[in-house]
Amino acid sequence: MRIALGIEYDGSDFHGWQTQDGVPSVQEALEQALSNVADHPVRVVVAGRTDTGVHALSQVAHFDTDARRDMRGWVFGANSQLPRGVAVLWAQPVDEAFHARFSARARRYRYVILNRPSRPGLLHNRVTWECRPLDEQRMRAAAVHLLGEHDFSAYRALGCQAKSPVRTLHRLEVRRQGEFITIDAEANGFLHHMVRNIAGVLIAVGCGKADPDWAREVLVGRDRTLGGVTAPPGGLYFVAVRYPEPYRFPEAPGSAGILGYG
Repeated sequence: MRIALGIEYDGSDFHGWQTQDGVPSVQEALEQALSNVADHPVRVVVAGRTDTGVHALSQVAHFDTDARRDMRGWVFGANSQLPRGVAVLWAQPVDEAFHARFSARARRYRYVILNRPSRPGLLHNRVTWECRPLDEQRMRAAAVHLLGEHDFSAYRALGCQAKSPVRTLHRLEVRRQGEFITIDAEANGFLHHMVRNIAGVLIAVGCGKADPDWAREVLVGRDRTLGGVTAPPGGLYFVAVRYPEPYRFPEAPGSAGILGYG
């Protein structure tokens, strides 16, 4: 049978989602845990890979198994085997047509900025600290230029291996809640470093280093070297995946209200 999972993780101790030789990854930890529960090797397919230091509130993955366990058994069994910082939130049977990556219609990320003079202590590696005052109104004005379908070559990493740089950005919202500024992005897909590069441009605009129209100028220039600084990974969270009917999965848990995710 095929089983879909919801996973949350703190990416601080991992070299991203994907398994790599000699370094810890979320995928390797999850596959080892599920293999122990299933009593056979398990391979996991994920909705969206994340980079070193990037977190997830409700990542979605699937795997195939011949083992017979109830859904509660998969959740509690995997969690008993996983390292701290990674947890399975839910498990749900799906049909064989479901694919965590290819069935997805949209993915959503959130970038969290702590905007105050003093650096974070408790939230170290969980937010991006910006000591310069940021004007969220200017950031919102810049974000408007990026909505819709565009060639995002200037907003992807130089080493990005995606065949096409064209993506459709359905949503790009900037909000302030006290000392926190959040950037919410939803698209049909994201390029390597795309959200972090967008955040870098919006931060430059917010602190007055560039005008809001600069976000559009970077976009139409299609040249990554003329764009902004890639924002740090610690403030980035993979928040949710949107699937078509009949695949309805639980939303990110209520604890996501911390840092304004609710």
